Amino acid sequence: MYHKIPKSPIDRVLHPLRTLGKNESNAGFLLFFTAVFALIWANSPWKETYFALWDTHFTVTFGSFSLDENLHHWINDGLMAVFFFVVGLEIKREVLAGELSTVRQSILPIGAALGGMLVPALFYLLFTDGTRAEGGWGIPMATDIAFSLGLLSLVSRRVPLSIKIFLTALAIVDDLGAVLVIAFFYTSNISMENLLLGAGFMMALLAANRMGVRSTTFYAILGIGGLWTAFLLSGIHATIAGVLAALTIPGRAKINEAQFMLRMRALMGRFEASEPNGNPFLTGEQQHLIERMKLANMNAETPLQKLEHALHPLISFVIMPLFAFANAGVEITGDFWTIITSPVSLGVMVGLVVGKFIGIAGVCRLLVWLKIAKLPTGARWPHIYGVALLAGIGFTMSLFITELALTAPMDRLEAKLGILVSSLLAGGLGLFYLKRQPILGENEDAHEEE
Repeated sequence: MYHKIPKSPIDRVLHPLRTLGKNESNAGFLLFFTAVFALIWANSPWKETYFALWDTHFTVTFGSFSLDENLHHWINDGLMAVFFFVVGLEIKREVLAGELSTVRQSILPIGAALGGMLVPALFYLLFTDGTRAEGGWGIPMATDIAFSLGLLSLVSRRVPLSIKIFLTALAIVDDLGAVLVIAFFYTSNISMENLLLGAGFMMALLAANRMGVRSTTFYAILGIGGLWTAFLLSGIHATIAGVLAALTIPGRAKINEAQFMLRMRALMGRFEASEPNGNPFLTGEQQHLIERMKLANMNAETPLQKLEHALHPLISFVIMPLFAFANAGVEITGDFWTIITSPVSLGVMVGLVVGKFIGIAGVCRLLVWLKIAKLPTGARWPHIYGVALLAGIGFTMSLFITELALTAPMDRLEAKLGILVSSLLAGGLGLFYLKRQPILGENEDAHEEE
């Protein structure tokens, strides 16, 4: 029989925060709130303080080595590397044991993601061809996984679980595509010396994986102190180092479930049989048994899952909102209608709202019609259409690529406003459309294809 563990005062204080972190929609709402707040501040009488904040410089010095960047740069190249690290963990997890682990499972989300990247890019080029902003074709290719999954959770009773899994896999493939676009198309001049140094650290991380090193601290030291720094200095965007470092994290447990259960039963039996000492402290034997239980837990848990689980709240409730706060605050100088109807804004908005829908829904229709793939279990075409609309929420990754792809301040302003407007539009349309679907179980035809 389980006994309720008494709560300390600090547990009562932290309980609301822990509850908040378990709801996926809260992360999306926080992201939206910080973006709106940044936009209001950047256009208020106190706008100088907003821009001065992100221009504050921080310097890291180690011996003769010195790295001096402003706060905006530290967030975009530093904290966002942690975001991309988690993206890399998600990609590896899906490839090893998720929706991308077999060809049959992966065809539909991969095809949908490719369609959802290529068609928006073509729409953007259609509007900006021949202009200085045509290099921003990567902006409408992205899907914001936090926003889209947050909104999808609001209609969870109307969509099968397989649709959430499908959207997650689609967004992860989408993120991988964005990472490749950043690596190959939005990279500055390359320093081969630092790139080779980064390759050396990458080889060391891979060797550690092969040797069975499972210490997350070890991978953090080599990944941040070595790989990330070398990539930052090489000219290749430092966030790529986050993805590469994630791919070296061990994704296999040392013992399987059956071995774990046998070991824990044996240890628990010995603990139960041990002689208690009648005071608040454990006996030496009890302490030894608990340490062995901890070791069994560590061996049964993969470092990949451990890191992903530990970093998820940090990403969702700190890094992504902070990134939105630092990048969504654009000063609207000029007529709003003129800006929002510019080629860049229209390219982004049409790409995200229309291009994403056509690319994702169209490829899914084609693959199912050709019998190359089939719909997720229990899903109907309206569910796919709803997901295709929600995937038009580019936000985080689109803002990130804007900073890399466009250099002219006006182009960035037009792109960011286009991202904000289209994300609101795509999210609203997707939510409205899915809310019109029947609650699962109420309609006996709810799981049938149309």
